Amino acid sequence: MKQFKGRVIAAGNWKGKAAVSHQGFNTLASFQKSALKNAKQVYVSDQNNKDLFGVNITGKALCLPITIGSTTGGLVIQTVCQMGIAPACFLFSESIDSLAASGIVLAKVWENSPVIAIDQLGEEFLNTVKTDDEIEVKEDGTVIIL
Repeated sequence: MKQFKGRVIAAGNWKGKAAVSHQGFNTLASFQKSALKNAKQVYVSDQNNKDLFGVNITGKALCLPITIGSTTGGLVIQTVCQMGIAPACFLFSESIDSLAASGIVLAKVWENSPVIAIDQLGEEFLNTVKTDDEIEVKEDGTVIIL
């Protein structure tokens, strides 16, 4: 068991599986196909993401350094949250970027989404957590790899 403490962007308590990207996560490229198909789950469609391409991330803790890509990134996050197919948590090793922050805030305020976001968890967090690890997230920003 390893514990990390980050800055809370959107609080919540949660327990489940991790999905890990060691590179910047392109929200548009990753979520677009599932959103356009009105799918019930998101399978990462960004073929440039060697860690998560083809992986189901719905309801998981998306562990990533930062989001990258199109300026529509925030809208895409809000949309998948509104559709109920988003990751349960966005856990950033670095500081959250403005596009991801805007999407998470819009999802919380406009969609009443339960999405959780914690940033500044550190490089060691991203080097420790593995896809399918069981993790627990606390509303104070503590993330425990079980």
